[in-house]
This record gives sequence, structure tokens and C-alpha cells, in this order.
Amino acid sequence: MAQRRLGQILVDLGYLTEDQLWDILEEQKQNGGEIIGQVAVRMGMVSQDQVTEALAEQWGMPVVNLNETTIMPKVLEDVPQTMAELYKIMPLSKKDNVLTVAMADPQNIAALDDLRNMLNCDVRGAVSNAKDVEAAIARYYADREESIEDIISHLEQDEDDGPKGRGYDLAGDMQDEAPIRKLLNMILLLAIKDQASDVHFEPFEDEFKVRVKADGMLYEMVPPPRHLANAIVSRIKIMSDLDIAERRLPQDGRIELNVGGHSVDLRVSVLPTLFGEAVVMRVLDRTVVQLDLNKIGMDANTLSKFRVVLQRPNGIVLVTGPTGSGKTTTLYSALNELNDIETKIITTEDPIEYDIDGLIQVPVNPDIEVTFANVLRAILRHDPDTILVGEIRDFETAEVSIQSALTGHLVFSTLHTNDAPSAITRLRDMGIEPFLITATVEAVLAQRLVRKICTECRTEFEPSDELLMELQLPIAQARQYKFYYGRGCARCNNSGYKGRCGIYELLEIDDDIRDLVTSHASVDDIKNYARSQGMTTLREAGLKLIFDGVTTIDEVVRETVMEDIE
Repeated sequence: MAQRRLGQILVDLGYLTEDQLWDILEEQKQNGGEIIGQVAVRMGMVSQDQVTEALAEQWGMPVVNLNETTIMPKVLEDVPQTMAELYKIMPLSKKDNVLTVAMADPQNIAALDDLRNMLNCDVRGAVSNAKDVEAAIARYYADREESIEDIISHLEQDEDDGPKGRGYDLAGDMQDEAPIRKLLNMILLLAIKDQASDVHFEPFEDEFKVRVKADGMLYEMVPPPRHLANAIVSRIKIMSDLDIAERRLPQDGRIELNVGGHSVDLRVSVLPTLFGEAVVMRVLDRTVVQLDLNKIGMDANTLSKFRVVLQRPNGIVLVTGPTGSGKTTTLYSALNELNDIETKIITTEDPIEYDIDGLIQVPVNPDIEVTFANVLRAILRHDPDTILVGEIRDFETAEVSIQSALTGHLVFSTLHTNDAPSAITRLRDMGIEPFLITATVEAVLAQRLVRKICTECRTEFEPSDELLMELQLPIAQARQYKFYYGRGCARCNNSGYKGRCGIYELLEIDDDIRDLVTSHASVDDIKNYARSQGMTTLREAGLKLIFDGVTTIDEVVRETVMEDIE
């Protein structure tokens, strides 16, 4: 849409000289690609108002001064505060179903598309600056913040106007009604704001539950009226391009949003149940997950050992743990570290969760025989150095992965096992010969995610002897440490927890472990030997986080198995 660059527009408007523009571009290059308008303002060469004028020129939008603009209260009813804050917009006026909004970032054209889909009207942009937009939101929404409870109470007031009962089909009539759109928009935007990983819509005989998963735990929201279940599900289907008439078969779709200048992908799964269709939406927000090994919570000793493993020229590196334990994040962080111009990296995943520049990523589709094993065979013909296989699920995938490692490739993959040593027996149970396991597997990393205590309400306390006994530590030894929990506050929604971090157990396969595997040693034998060589177990890693005041006893006991700690 934009034909001219912002720097050139600033020159054409007479706000910069060509020499000044070159100085700004040089400064921009040295500061990691900061937006050119911000660089120019920071260097004192132009004002923010001049940059705003140039952006308006670039994108063909009018400039609006929010400090001198009067906004009618009626317009604010269409755009909830959460939506305005996340998209960094301020509604200005609405006429003939055309909503005009002031944008802090006019380059975020995708946000206008999101707003059109969410609000079911045409949306046009005007240019303002970020400070004025934030101030206007604070000023106009101060006394009118609308909650989910408010929307649901309005819906319940209207409940008597139509027929009731789960057999009543509102899909054709109400999925585009304003209250339904507003309720769904509010739920999705609050979930994104709270960095939730999933949103669940669940029909039961007498109620329609909405639950949000944040930090690995499900929290129930105020349930909408039961008779609106079909309308809400149909609205979700429309947003994700699914067949609203088909209610007997499972369906999968996706919704792409552009919230606050970054892309958020919602993976939608619809499942027919006894009382209607259940929907789960997986929220994939790349800004929430930082794909950096230094930021995933791995302790320094384990991290240095893991980095040595990553530099191996070939072999298999396995990451194990249950669903939702952060395996994908760890693997992507490792690939990010290996991702350079000299290394060819190809991944095959089901589904592809994060799009990373420099990686060739291949989605799996079993319906047309595009399986992990088949894709892996094709990948080998593309001369990769490093390969990621989303999951080793069967003998065939394991066999091809091992052949890939034997022919000089470094292969990353995941398994579902309780700890690192169990991965060896899992491969044996799949039918892989011990001599192939010892020849290829270089390391196994087991991991879990534990919730972190909220830093705003963290409180020291004296645990009972019974609670300390759950950690299997001598009481006298445990009393040397301080223990904390979260009281609960507004920041953490009164849960006492905010955010999660990983605990890790790294099993490096050395010659002695290879001998144990070849002689069909038990998991306990392998684990005992590894611990004698300095392996930190999941429970020990969890204890360190407890003693550092990062997490609670309950979290570590919930996520790790009991073991004899010497």
C-alpha cells in the first residue's frame, strides 16, 4: 500500500536534509532496526508531530489531534476498553456503519482487518501518536470499563425474549448479533492479555462453561446463558472459516489476529459432544514465548552441558515430558541458537507452532500420508545439517530418525516419558535395537513447567513438618531455608502465581551408560549411575527453585515424582 519510505517523506516535507537522513539510517542500522521515525525523534532531528504527519502521508490517512477532538459516548459502546488497549486505537466516530479509529501505528494495517471482522463493520484509520492514544483511552474509558459480567447480564435480560432449551437453534439468527460478537471479542482479548495458552467452550446439559488456561491451570469465567451456546460456537466457526451447518463431525480451523502490532494465531478445534459442540482455541502468541536458551529457566550447570551437546556433529537429542511441559519451546530455543547462514535446518511438525526465519518448516498431514517418517525421508534429500522431528510416535519414525543420525545429521525430537532415563526404555519398547540406541542417542533432556510465585504478593511463611516431608528432606536440613508463597493480588488474579519456568534433568550418554543400555539395564540402574556422575534430577532442580524463592513446595511436588535424595 505504501509507495514511499518514511525517511524520504520527511525529506520531501522539508523536515530533514538528505545528509540528516543518512545519519539516521546509520544510527538505525547500529540499533537493531528500530523504527526510523523513533530514531529521528530520539536524535532530536524531528518532532513527534512531524513524524505523525509523515506517517499520515505515507498511508493516505488523515491526522487527528485527540486533545482537540470530542468523542461521543455512543461510539465507545462498539469498542471495549480491552480492545482499544490491545490494538492501541481510539474510536473517533461512526457513520453509515463506518467506524473511524485513531491509530498509534498506522503501519499495522492488519489491525484494521481484525477490527472489521470482530466488529462487523467497515473500519478506517486516522493517525495519532502513541502517547495521545493512551491518554485518550485512559480519559474516555475511566468510568465505563465494561466487563464480561456486564455483557452477560445484558444477554440474560434479553433471554426472556426468545425460546429457550438446548434444542433451540440460534446459529442462523444470532451469531452476528452485536452482544454475541462483543462477548466473544472480550473473552478472546482478555485471554490474549492474560497470556493464556487455551480457551475452552464446553456445553453441558444446563450450562455453557467458558474456561481459560493460564500458566498451565484452568480458570472458569462467568458462563454465558446456555441458550446462546450454538450462536457463540457458530460465531467462532465463521471467524475460523469452518462449516457452520456441519455439527456431527470434528472440525479444525484457525483465526489470525494482529494484536498490539504482533501476530496472534488461534488454532480452533470443534468437537461434537452429547450436548452440543465443544470448542478449544489454542493461543499461539510469539511475544509471550521468548525463544532463547538463556530465558527458559535452565540452571547454569545444565545449560552449559546442554550447549556442548548442541555442538555435536551428529546424533539424536531427545526432549521428554508430558503435553504442555514446554518441550517445543526448548527445542525452538536450541534451533534458534544453531540458526546461522552456514547451517541448514529443516523441521517437520504437527502443527508448526512458531514461524522462524531461516528454518525450513514442513507441516505433517496424516490424511494424505504426509507422516513424520515420510517427510523425514524426503528431508534427507534436501541436504540438511540439523533436523527437528516433532515427535517420535512409532517404530517407523524412530527408525528413520536413527538412520538420519547414522548418516551424519543432528536430529532433535520429543518423547512422552516421565524422566530422562525412561526415554531409553521407551525406544527399546518401540523395537529399536540397543546397539542402535547407543550408537545414536547423545543426550536426553527431561523437563516440566512449574508456576512462579507472583512477585507482587510473595510472602515468607513457615511450612508444616508434613509439607516438608513431601519433599523427602530431613526436617532439620529443610528448616535452614526460607519458604515463600503468593497471597494473591490483582496482578495474578488472586492465584498467587504469575508466569512459569522450567525444571530440567539432562542425561548425557557416555560410554558407561552405553554399556548399561547394551546389557539391558533397568531405568533405575541408569538413573543411579547418572546421578553418581552429577546429573541433577527434576526433583532436585525443583528444590533449587523453592530455596531460591521462585516457586512453591506444592508446585514441585505436583510436577515431579518422589525419589531418594541423598
